[in-house]
Amino acid sequence: MRITELLTKDTIAMELSASDKDGVINELVDQLDQAGKLNDKAAYQQAIFDREAQSTTGIGEGIAIPHAKVEAVEQPAIAFGKSQAGVDYQSLDMQPAHLFFMIAAPAGGAQTHLDALAKLSGILMDDQVRAELLAANSPEEVLSIINKADDEATDEETDEVAEDASGAPAGEEEKPYILAVTACPTGIAHTYMARDALKKQAGKMDVNIKVETNGSGGVKNRLTREDIEKATGIIVAADVHVETDRFDGKNVVEVPVADAIKRPEELINMAQDTSRQPFVARGDSKNTSGGTNEKQGVGKTIYKHLMNGVSNMLPLVIAGGILMAIVFLMGTNSFDPKSKEYIPFAEQLWNIGKNSAFALIIPILSGYIARSIADKPGFAAGLVGGMLAVSGDSGFIGGIIAGFLAGYLTEGIKKLFSRIPQALEGLKPTLIYPILSVTITGLALIYVVNPPAAWLNHLLLHGLNSLSGANAMILGLVVGAMMAIDMGGPFNKAAYVFATAALIEGNTAPITAAMVGGMVPPIALATAMLIFRKKFTKAQRGSIVPNYVMGFSFITEGAIPFAAADPIRVIPSMMIGSGIGGAIALGLGSAIRAPHGGIFVVFGTDFSHSLQTLLAIVVGALVSAIIYGIIKPKLSEDEVQASQAMDE
Repeated sequence: MRITELLTKDTIAMELSASDKDGVINELVDQLDQAGKLNDKAAYQQAIFDREAQSTTGIGEGIAIPHAKVEAVEQPAIAFGKSQAGVDYQSLDMQPAHLFFMIAAPAGGAQTHLDALAKLSGILMDDQVRAELLAANSPEEVLSIINKADDEATDEETDEVAEDASGAPAGEEEKPYILAVTACPTGIAHTYMARDALKKQAGKMDVNIKVETNGSGGVKNRLTREDIEKATGIIVAADVHVETDRFDGKNVVEVPVADAIKRPEELINMAQDTSRQPFVARGDSKNTSGGTNEKQGVGKTIYKHLMNGVSNMLPLVIAGGILMAIVFLMGTNSFDPKSKEYIPFAEQLWNIGKNSAFALIIPILSGYIARSIADKPGFAAGLVGGMLAVSGDSGFIGGIIAGFLAGYLTEGIKKLFSRIPQALEGLKPTLIYPILSVTITGLALIYVVNPPAAWLNHLLLHGLNSLSGANAMILGLVVGAMMAIDMGGPFNKAAYVFATAALIEGNTAPITAAMVGGMVPPIALATAMLIFRKKFTKAQRGSIVPNYVMGFSFITEGAIPFAAADPIRVIPSMMIGSGIGGAIALGLGSAIRAPHGGIFVVFGTDFSHSLQTLLAIVVGALVSAIIYGIIKPKLSEDEVQASQAMDE
């Protein structure tokens, strides 16, 4: 299928009027809807924003490819728009985006459609194509450029068929030979852009490369055993699980898929470096973090497994927390049948949020930690270990221990039974693994883990509950500052997990400080842009409103583009304000009782202290804004001229 069967005149918007990311998305969604490509505009639009919340689709080089694969799409389509001035799309390279392709794929999209979308992703890696599209003056010209590039891409695909069994083009076996695997969560855009970035760079470096893609249509160009044996090194650029045990003993470079787009030359050089520590497989697990690749130290490996559990736990935390906030809005005791405030509907929301969603948090955390370590065989043992941690009163501490115990125990069982007769192979995943891993994990939790973990859990909670005055403010200062150190990274997540654990056990102080501290950075940066307007470019000032919205919604990540561009000044100034905000909130007696929702749950769960909490946020944001505004240097002459050109 040709790209122009999906990209048509009625889905081309040409010059966009939007000046910010949300505006671009709204314009392109409108274009698709007006062309009759959507059956539920609101649902598709929400799917696009949900995808952006995972990570930006602004891939750099002036390109953004927002995309979604959902039932809300009536017909597969591509919308195109451009902005000569550029839009701050929070792109990977921190540069404004000028070219926008919005991909609308049906949930059950045919493979031909997906192939066309993959081809588009590759075409956009060509500098000449991007320049021609930016200079295009009509939809017809855009279609002509895409058609020409489509023809050339098809010719290149045909040429690839001439590769011999080794994967290297016939007659070029003497060149360095490396392999790569690319994969992103949706399997539509980044998977193929990473592929083409690596292939393009390999061509410049005179290196032979074969790339396997794990896209939405399945695995393409799968690496053979002979490929792997002959390759000098292998790049695994993936944000999802891919099979890596096949690379045992090879030089493996494991990175997020975006790294292959941003720094392909560095990755190719690493793949050719034979001095690097060889990758070590982990039985029949498909977990990409299991080896001893030098980029995966013990601490990083443990953190990755823990974050896998946390990321799968968060939807329950957020959903349960918001429902609890709604209940509190109805009345502090509206869920209690014995209270005069009792409302039957509030009781049902409480049952869903507190008694169901929150009850699953620790088992899900444990289960997905174990699955990250041992893949599917570890999941059941992790879930059971998490349930026993809850019933054994060891809380989050026991749940985290249970996840790691179940995962590594299952790995040991898999190795122990790795040489059983082939006739019994089918019994391993259905009988041997679950019975042994669940039983041993359960007994270990009951007799070994729970007693000391429960004691430690109670000790910590008693310490938290006894905090008051200056001690409580110190806690608020530390937790609040941690939320701003890396804004979504390890320190931020550690503070948030600790705060959520305390909230589940009934202590609101840590989550109060965490939420205030997490709201401060985006609000502070937006405020700094208002107060010190001349120190920011027009593109940066275009994010003022989005940063206020994200800040008050407790989305700290809105500050990441600024922190990435100027970490030395941004991070310390944000930490100071966030820490002060957390300390003031606890010092004034604030007690937020939901783990997410920002300002909305502040008024819903602690109305009596809502003004105090708001004061803490405002003071913290002002402190950070003023500090950063003062220490931030003035714009250079080039930046001033570029900003003035955008104003014109």
